[in-house]
Amino acid sequence: MPSHLFADRPAQPPQPGSVDALISQTRRLRGEVDAVRRDTVVDDSDAQGRWQRALCDLAVHHLDDLGQHLGQLKEGLPPAPQEPVAAPAAAPETTVEDRQTRVGSAEWNLLTDEVTWSEELFQIFGRSPEAGALPLDELGSTLFSEDQPLLTAMVTDCLVDGKPIDGEFRIVRADGRVRTLHMRGEPVLDSDGCTASMWAVMRDVSELRRSQRAVRESRDSLQRHREIAQTEHRLAVELQEAVLPPWRGSLRFPHDSTGTLDVAAHYMPSATSALIGGDWYDALELSDGCSLLTVGDLTGHGVTATSGMALMLGALRGMAMAGIEPGPLMGWLNQLLESSVQPALGSAVCCRYDPARRVLSWAQAGHPAPLLFRDGQGRSLQPPEGVLLGATSGAVYGQAEERLEAGDVVVLHTDGLTPRSIEFSRADGTERLLALAPRFSTARSAQECVRIVTEEFGDNEREDDACVLVARIGL
Repeated sequence: MPSHLFADRPAQPPQPGSVDALISQTRRLRGEVDAVRRDTVVDDSDAQGRWQRALCDLAVHHLDDLGQHLGQLKEGLPPAPQEPVAAPAAAPETTVEDRQTRVGSAEWNLLTDEVTWSEELFQIFGRSPEAGALPLDELGSTLFSEDQPLLTAMVTDCLVDGKPIDGEFRIVRADGRVRTLHMRGEPVLDSDGCTASMWAVMRDVSELRRSQRAVRESRDSLQRHREIAQTEHRLAVELQEAVLPPWRGSLRFPHDSTGTLDVAAHYMPSATSALIGGDWYDALELSDGCSLLTVGDLTGHGVTATSGMALMLGALRGMAMAGIEPGPLMGWLNQLLESSVQPALGSAVCCRYDPARRVLSWAQAGHPAPLLFRDGQGRSLQPPEGVLLGATSGAVYGQAEERLEAGDVVVLHTDGLTPRSIEFSRADGTERLLALAPRFSTARSAQECVRIVTEEFGDNEREDDACVLVARIGL
């Protein structure tokens, strides 16, 4: 009976030229994938990059296997396909590249107890040909103890019930290395229908399984990162909504005084809504009849930025209610941010409006100055001294005053409202805001002024979120 180990039964042997073309295409594709793999820079925090690198590794292993199989097919082609093959061709001389193959074959003859292993199978098991091939009853001794029942069941089903073998198990080689093998085989029946022998092909899939495991772990890690990011984004949004003033439309205070403030504000998210930052706005009527107006921004995004913003805004409200003037108040905010567990930088502007005198007292910390609009014209107020919050210890902040008139409009905003770079074809953000002066002069409320600003800046592809607050001085 011809051995299944060396059986060659193709109905139409492939042409040598077609195999050579496939080998060339496989090598070219392998080189391109390997180039992508080398160019993929990965660090421990980059789940997406690790996943892409693992996929490249997996693709390279698949292409290596394909190239080896095509090489074996080329070597096994008969010199003249038209002539019948009388006997199995002798195995070609093994090259260094062939000896690195990860596919081996075996046949166990149950009638003679003869065992035949290919040279590749000896290499896979790390066993010298001089030591001889392992009989079936000794093959299980090389397996992990938990994998031995699997091999026993597969062999029993094959020899007793004639079922084909298809399964994986792990072996421990003599050198201590652990390899994962995929085994496929079938029983060979004699003329009476009894099992005479069993043949099998074993493929070392250790690197393939490692790559698949790396892909799976990277994919799971990426999914966990996405879930964490989604959770943090939701918490940041909820915290922001809980801290920022819940009012919509205009506020008017105080109600029983001349120079009543009409106040409206709006939060404008970034083009990427996932970037929830530490921007804030607030307007508050104080116990002495004055009013607090403030906007600010902390560096960073997510829960850390919004929690820091909540801390700063809470402290600012408390100190303003205690009667602390804007300049000293900025100094205390700087000290608070400096001593925070999570260091950050912040910018802010804080205004205190006295309706009795119609005087706006204000201080700033590295923040755009308020804009004053009067009689169809607009200008930036001259800022007092003030560095970024958290930038230096013991910073002193100046305070300025501006007398307002009925009908004046004061605009406070965070720097995310204006573009970070100036395009030659358009004015920068401050100039564009000041150009809205004629429209502000005809607006009937602070809410209408806010609507004008959002129409001008709402469609911008901002890299950061922004806040705008408008206060209109009544009669």
